[in-house]
This record gives sequence, structure tokens and C-alpha cells, in this order.
Amino acid sequence: MLDLRRLQALVAVAHTGSVSAAADELRYGQPTISHHLRRLEAETQTVLLQRVGRGVRLTAEGEALAHRAEEILALAQRAEDELQQAAGLRAGRVRLASFPSAAATLVPPMLKILAGTAPGVAIELIEAEPPDAVTMLRAGEVDLAITFTYGDEEADLLTATTVTEDHLYLVEPNTERARRADRALRAHRGTRWVAGCERCRAQLVDLCAAAGFAPEVTFATDDYVAVQALVAQGSLVSILPGLALAAHRHPKVRVTRLAATRQVQVVSYGAPPRPRAVDAVAAALHRAGRNLPPTD
Repeated sequence: MLDLRRLQALVAVAHTGSVSAAADELRYGQPTISHHLRRLEAETQTVLLQRVGRGVRLTAEGEALAHRAEEILALAQRAEDELQQAAGLRAGRVRLASFPSAAATLVPPMLKILAGTAPGVAIELIEAEPPDAVTMLRAGEVDLAITFTYGDEEADLLTATTVTEDHLYLVEPNTERARRADRALRAHRGTRWVAGCERCRAQLVDLCAAAGFAPEVTFATDDYVAVQALVAQGSLVSILPGLALAAHRHPKVRVTRLAATRQVQVVSYGAPPRPRAVDAVAAALHRAGRNLPPTD
């Protein structure tokens, strides 16, 4: 592999026309430049320079290599500049996967925070439910994911930190009378239910079981706007998390805060340290989570 310092010496000689002038340009001693050029000729097994009077000139092979060396050195400098910019948070791109209600509630304030703390970091937002987001993390398709969990779920090689605790709410038509939270679920023993994603449905079933009954689930959708519209028509109930209600609140539903919660997390793949741009986004998400207004 060709040494960049030797290529730099060759390019300097091509520009200046002499070894001594190249040494001045690069701020090296003349013997150092001569050494690099001799080593470059030995490594390439090619005569690159010819002495002409008190100076030197490049052979055809030397000119061809010097031309290519300029391109190589420019690319190396560009790579170094980009790394320095990313390390200093003057530039960088972070691919972020998020489930819809977090994208609507956490990501906007996160972007506002980033504008002040790391304005050079660009976000590529991809909508994905937690299982898909984790798959994308493992495949290297995203750098961070916003997910949620209802318990102490752990996965190999994933680093997860909780951004906010998201309370769950019983969602009823606003024609229903208000009840105490500990009685609200039991009041719907014979009511039909709307469930969400597979994990959310499992949580709904568990909460109803703890209240002493099995819910009759007749509709299922991940769309929290659709869930509320279905409930608002008057014959269905559901359970939604606070982030979903903060993202959209139908005027014809009533919500009652339950004792149950889920943990909203920022997840990355592998152990720290992470790139500084990724850490900056994670820190901004934590700040956004701490500053979320209450749902009720």
C-alpha cells in the first residue's frame, strides 16, 4: 500500500519543480523528501524522477502517479474533514426509527433541542413499530430507535434507556359517566373492545384479566386516530397510552388514567461508546421526554 506522505512528497515536487522547494512547501527537511521519493520508487519499482541540471523533472510514470496521487490526497483530506466535522457535531446524519405517536410527540421537541445543541446533525426519520425498529437496528439500517416496553424486556446486544414513563388510559365515549380508575375497567365487563398492536392487545387482555374478566375484542388497529374514532361512535372502548392521546385527542371520547404504564425507550445496537451525533440525538430525546406535558 502506498504511503500518503510519499505521495504528498511526489505531488509537491511536481508542483514546485525541485526537491528543496518541495521540502519548503511541506515544511520538511530536504533529506526527508529525498528519502520519501527513493522509498516510493523502490516500492513502485519505477523511475519517477530525473535530474535536470540543479532540479528534477518527473518521468511519464512519475507524472501519471502524481496526477493520481492528487486525487488520493484530496479524498483522504475530505474524509478527514468529514470525520472532524462529525466528531465536533458540525455535521452528521442519524437514522432514527420511531413508532407513530412518539414521532408526533417526542421527535418535534427533540429537533428543537438539537437545533441548539447540535445544529449540524441531520435526522432521517423512519416510521416503524418496535419489533420492526429493532430488526432495522440489528441490520444496520438505523442508528437509533424509539420503542416501548410493558415490562423488563431485554435483548442481546441492545442498549436501551428509558426516555419517559407513559401512562395507559381507558378510552370511552364521552357519554359515559366518570368513574374511579379502580372501577373503570370492571364497568366494561360486557362492552366490546378495540385493541391495538399485538403487544398492546396482550397488555389490554392482562389488565382486564386483573379486573376479573376477559374482554370481547371485536376490532384491532394500530392507528390511534382510528381507535378513538371507533370509540367515539358510542359502543366500543379501548386502552391507549398517553403519547397516542397527546398526538391526537378526539373531542367525543373520555379518558381515565389507569395504574398501568409502559416505558418509552431509546435503543441502540451494541455497547457504548456510540458516535457523538448519535449520543446527541439520544440526549435530546431524553430532554424531550422529561419536558412532555401531562396528558390529563
